[in-house]
Amino acid sequence: MSEPAAAHAPLDHRAIRGIMLGIMLAMFLSALEQTIVAPALATIGKSLADVDNLSWVVTAYLLAATAVTPLFGKLSDIYGRRVTMLAAVIIFLLGSVACALAPTMPLLIAARALQGIGGGGILPLAHTIIGDMVTPRERPRYMAYSSVMFMAASIVGPVLGGVLTDWLHWTMIFWINLPLGLVALIMTDRALRRLPRHDRPHRLDVAGATLMVGAALALMLAMSWGGTRHPWGSWPILALLIASLVLWAGFALRVARAPEPFIPITVLRQPIIAAVTAAGFFGVGVITALSIFLPLYFELVLGFSPSGSGLALIVFLAGATAGSFAAGWLMIHIHHYKRVPVGGLLIAIAMFAAFALKPAGLSLTEVAILLAIGGAGLGVMYPVTTVITQNAVEPHQLGTATGMLNFCRHLGSTIIVAAFGAILLGGIDTGGPGLTLDMLSRGAARHGDFAPMFRWVFAAGALLLVGGLIAILAVEERPLRGPVRRAAAPAE
Repeated sequence: MSEPAAAHAPLDHRAIRGIMLGIMLAMFLSALEQTIVAPALATIGKSLADVDNLSWVVTAYLLAATAVTPLFGKLSDIYGRRVTMLAAVIIFLLGSVACALAPTMPLLIAARALQGIGGGGILPLAHTIIGDMVTPRERPRYMAYSSVMFMAASIVGPVLGGVLTDWLHWTMIFWINLPLGLVALIMTDRALRRLPRHDRPHRLDVAGATLMVGAALALMLAMSWGGTRHPWGSWPILALLIASLVLWAGFALRVARAPEPFIPITVLRQPIIAAVTAAGFFGVGVITALSIFLPLYFELVLGFSPSGSGLALIVFLAGATAGSFAAGWLMIHIHHYKRVPVGGLLIAIAMFAAFALKPAGLSLTEVAILLAIGGAGLGVMYPVTTVITQNAVEPHQLGTATGMLNFCRHLGSTIIVAAFGAILLGGIDTGGPGLTLDMLSRGAARHGDFAPMFRWVFAAGALLLVGGLIAILAVEERPLRGPVRRAAAPAE
């Protein structure tokens, strides 16, 4: 049996602050790299004389980061958080240097995949480390801080990428990671030496990990290419979907038969884990998809200027950040904490319904108000799903459970982005004029009426959040373990 977390002497505030600073800087770099490249893509294509494969500069990072997320979580349960986090940061830095030095597009794509492997390990490890250093009752507060860091990187990334590309050189978007990453490496190495250890001597199920990563990659490639690079009914997409299905079946068989499966059966059989993972799949997936497609909606339907679109998107992200903070505070002070995600999802569903009912003719003020309120509702899903998941498992399973949750959230983002894209790119008959990638590149899309298609996008978003709400309602509300420092008495 594992030793309960309460048996470890609690870390003092100085130690917690040192650990948080180190892992938040590492998290910032990982999240920043997902968005900082976008403004530099055209310049990179010209510099390396390869425009056709530009999308892989983004896709390679995201695919690699998603695929390795559960692997790093499992490795941290075997070898410890400190060693695994240091390895993730080092891989990320090596990938950054390789990106900056890449002389051709194929080498840059390969370097981005290497960078994504490191970046994909940082986020779940950071959440797991928070789970190690504070009790479940205290975690919502610190999970909210990590959500703020992720949101800040989403806002800063495109701006910083554009500035570095315009005023210096596109390689600076990778070189900037080196000094910041080295600082994060030193801070993390020192701070994590005081972290309580829950790792155990286990054997890594290589076959199970390979099957899971392969199944995820095949599915994400199908979702990324379907309706864009290849038609949904084409043989490449069907082959990828069939391969993914076969690999998932093989993974399930391996889990059932392996002496030490990659994902322990004790974790998979918990209804609370299944329910909260499904909630994270829908909730965080919708947040990601919305942040990607909102700029298109602002331009094609509402006719906002670039500055107006940027302001509205920042309002949405600011609302999500505020919601994350509020969720962290409420989960600590409210006994029936499940009311927090239920209320947040109801607010978000109302926002999507409002946009679906009236997708056109909204002013910037009206859009900002809707996005601020709805974003706050969606923002609660980040800390809530992580805290509930970690509260349901033993300390020595924190890495595995947290990695699986983050993996499912990333997978949900990929699938829901593809679903929204299928609506906009003509994969679903919505009665609108149809949108193509060629129209976007030529600017011809500005002359069409795309309100009907975005009406369906928002309706689909509301329906997906209803799925997340059903999943949250199915979650067993277990009391959060441990005391809270300077906490008020719970309110019924």
